[in-house]
Amino acid sequence: MDRRKFLERTGAATTAGLLGGGLLAGCTPQGSADCEAGAVAATETINWKMVMSWPKDFPGLGTGANQLASYIERLSGGRLKIKVYGAGELVPAFEVFDTVSRGTAEMGHSGAYYWKGKIPAAQFFSTVPFGMTSMEQNAWLYYGGGLELWRELYEPHNLVPFPIGNSGVQMGGWFNKEINSIEDLQGLKMRIPGLGGEVLRMAGGTPQNIPGPEIFTALQTGAIDATEWVGPMNDLAFGLFRAARYYYYPGWHEPGTGLELMVNKEAYDALPADLQAIIEVASQAAAMDMYAEFIARNVDALKSLVEEHGVELREFPAEVLDYLQELTNTVMQNQVEADPDFKRVHDSYMGFMQKVKGWSAISEQHYMNQRQ
Repeated sequence: MDRRKFLERTGAATTAGLLGGGLLAGCTPQGSADCEAGAVAATETINWKMVMSWPKDFPGLGTGANQLASYIERLSGGRLKIKVYGAGELVPAFEVFDTVSRGTAEMGHSGAYYWKGKIPAAQFFSTVPFGMTSMEQNAWLYYGGGLELWRELYEPHNLVPFPIGNSGVQMGGWFNKEINSIEDLQGLKMRIPGLGGEVLRMAGGTPQNIPGPEIFTALQTGAIDATEWVGPMNDLAFGLFRAARYYYYPGWHEPGTGLELMVNKEAYDALPADLQAIIEVASQAAAMDMYAEFIARNVDALKSLVEEHGVELREFPAEVLDYLQELTNTVMQNQVEADPDFKRVHDSYMGFMQKVKGWSAISEQHYMNQRQ
């Protein structure tokens, strides 16, 4: 939904709310049954459940879900209350999609690339290797048709998606051995989801998709050789520095990872217009807050990892990044040829990225290079 349509919708919701308030203000003890029914509806408390792919209260991700629930309750005057469940409390981390689709929970807080087995094109709404940054992706979603495509893809699954946050450029991951050449990717067992995992597979590695709470044990026991998770704030919270020595950058596989809020469509459609608008506005507020927190807290967390915990910060060699980018192009082309929906979203995403790259190059990118 573009901003013009969104403003029209929220304006209509406000008008409806004002009209409803006026009607209720005119009610008297001798009023009609319709008036009494309206009064009940306006004060009814709706209780929903939100399931997540993250641990409860986990920094940035879990706390972002808590913030969203708080925004919705406060903006609705307590009419819509959300109880948040961490991964494994109500359902496992990777069952969020199906749980919300069935209506067992009304909301889900997760990442769209986890559902690539159901909807391969959903990965674009999370992140793409060597793709758009967080702000470029937001521009595509809100002003480039991305959100409309996202909602079209999710509608058959009884879901309404909303952007709910972004981590920014992630780290390249934690490794138990140095990555000095292309050959070092051969046989590498790494926790890496989405399209990045397919690129690693083509490079001769073995990608695995492991829920966040299980990553540390898998890395410590040698079940995997390397892992990516998010960035310094979240990686420090999981203690990954205790299980691996080398911390690589940049996050070529996740240059601007978007999070998603999924709402059960039947439950959403049953809400009055003003509560639907509140979910939309609260999602945007929570998204802005999450991105700001990642930027602010990653700074101190990285300092702690390097100076207090002796982590060795390494940059991926240029030849490795060039090779991974070549493989990314091949992976994308294979998926385009295999899936019409993937092609449709790919063409929209890549078309927008080609346009926005020119502006990014002479604005933020050029300025930041000069500032350094």
